Amino acid sequence: MTSPFIAIAAAVAVLTGIGAAIGIGIATKAAVEAVARQPEADGSITKLLMLGAALAEGTAVFGLVVAILIILFMGQ
Repeated sequence: MTSPFIAIAAAVAVLTGIGAAIGIGIATKAAVEAVARQPEADGSITKLLMLGAALAEGTAVFGLVVAILIILFMGQ
């Protein structure tokens, strides 16, 4: 495989970070609206928001790892 294809493959793998950012933004918006409606449920909403954000960030980290592996192993 030539170098431009490796760069394109790595860029596509890193695009998971965009999806994670959008997902976390939507989840944060929903959490803020939920706290505005029910302030007494703040603690449980925050816990669920943090869990969702961690799972979304995990996909971004996996995409970064795949991109690094593509560059390191396919670039030889």
